[in-house]
Amino acid sequence: MMKSWWARFKESKFVKGLVYAIVGFISYPGLNIVNRLEIKGMEKLGHLPKKNVLFVSNHQTYFADVITFLHIFCAVSWRKKHKLGVPYYLLWPFTRVKYVAAEETMKSNWISKLFSLAGAITVKRTWRADGQEVRRGLDTSDTRKIERALQSNWVITFPQGTTKPFAPGRKGTAFIIKQHKPIVIPVVISGYWRAFNKKGLKFKKKGTLLSVTFKDPLQIDYEDSTENILATVMDAIEQSKQFMLKGRHHLMNKTDK
Repeated sequence: MMKSWWARFKESKFVKGLVYAIVGFISYPGLNIVNRLEIKGMEKLGHLPKKNVLFVSNHQTYFADVITFLHIFCAVSWRKKHKLGVPYYLLWPFTRVKYVAAEETMKSNWISKLFSLAGAITVKRTWRADGQEVRRGLDTSDTRKIERALQSNWVITFPQGTTKPFAPGRKGTAFIIKQHKPIVIPVVISGYWRAFNKKGLKFKKKGTLLSVTFKDPLQIDYEDSTENILATVMDAIEQSKQFMLKGRHHLMNKTDK
């Protein structure tokens, strides 16, 4: 089924680039001036192919995490290796990026609807629906959206699907890895829950150190079970049980929610 001209226009590089510029220039001071952004492993990203790369990360706010990734990816496309620097990269951003987000979240207000134009892959299978906790099973339509996106993009996903630390991961992430065999880059973020509110749009504490660490690509046996692949991912993003009591900020984060 062919997309309408309006659907194609909304997904065009022009629209994505415009949204990146608007969101990017508004968010830059909060990420890199009001707070301090430390990026580790940024130099590794410049060597990655421009498609079939899956970034798996822990999750601390609805929007600030993803916005930071978009800043970093755009900066990398301008050959930045260790920090964002002056955000001139937003004048011609790298837009071959998609991110997985809950449909309910992306339809909640005009800000989220605007940000969805930056490349949201909306999925219905959420941990919350109409204010109630829900844990639905695997929705194959969700995984197909992500698999299609991987064919020509980098894709960001949060296996836990919630900002609650140490929540179990979803098998859908492992299923995608097993079936589509992407390069999987684990990412560990910290400080966002302390600096921002849950949506990531308002400050809680200024002057916070925000940390983003890109690890080496995972060595994955794609023939392994989805359970084992998911366990590997959760270890890599430091959200498995063995990491639960290792950091004081993790415990504070848990009570803060």
